[in-house]
Amino acid sequence: MVLLREGMCPGLDQDLVRRLRDVHVKTVEDYVSSDIEDLARKCSASYTALMAIRRVLLAQHAAFPVSGADLYDELLSSSAILATGNPDLDTLLDSGVYTGEITELAGGPGSGKTQMEALQRITVYRAFDVFSLLDCLYRLSANGGRLRQACGSCVKALIVDSVSAVIAPLLGSKYQEGMLMMNQVAISLKTMAKDFNLATLVTNHVTQNDEGEVQPGLGVSWSHVPRTRVLLERLPDADRPTLRSVTLVKSSRQPCLLRAELDLQWWSHSDSEASRKTELDRGNS
Repeated sequence: MVLLREGMCPGLDQDLVRRLRDVHVKTVEDYVSSDIEDLARKCSASYTALMAIRRVLLAQHAAFPVSGADLYDELLSSSAILATGNPDLDTLLDSGVYTGEITELAGGPGSGKTQMEALQRITVYRAFDVFSLLDCLYRLSANGGRLRQACGSCVKALIVDSVSAVIAPLLGSKYQEGMLMMNQVAISLKTMAKDFNLATLVTNHVTQNDEGEVQPGLGVSWSHVPRTRVLLERLPDADRPTLRSVTLVKSSRQPCLLRAELDLQWWSHSDSEASRKTELDRGNS
């Protein structure tokens, strides 16, 4: 909020500022959003003079106009889609995990959340409470210039496994600061995703609603944080114990409640093949 003050632009003198405040127009936002004809009547001022002041204030304080086409081109040039390595999961996620936003994997213990994050060339930071997590995120954000050079390459993904483990103990009536800490984590993750164009992936536990249906944890407030939410569940009657049911709970690109079946062995096979290829390359070098 920018307060109106004398001398901000030609015609905005002390007397006019006082009269504007008398009718509860105290900021630039108040002024430019007001009906100028009505404002001229209430302040006994010249309509032409007030319109001239409005044009100057808009030129000084309004955002520079950008066309939708320019914004779209900027989005295409800055965004990337990271494949998960599993074609079925990539199809469910509309090609993969997107940079610049938060994607959530929710599931119970042993559902395979961590196994689905099989990645190479990662740097691990250990944080066992929300304060350590926030400290880590703040340090990474403050070292933004060096963040992209971590691990010797351009960083494209930030993974928090698991966000619920450090937030859930603080929620409830016992800890009034729980919601505040959760909001701080959400703001930090969203800011880093946008500022550094990261694909931010978090894992979450699950709870049951009043109907007994399994749903991602951390409540309604957290549900607005991830752009995409995926629910991972065991298949008790499956022929193979590594099969999982995956449901798209929330998405801005795909219809919700899309389902797919995945085999967690896919990532194990992929890792083994990558390791064998690496050893073969070393042997041929």
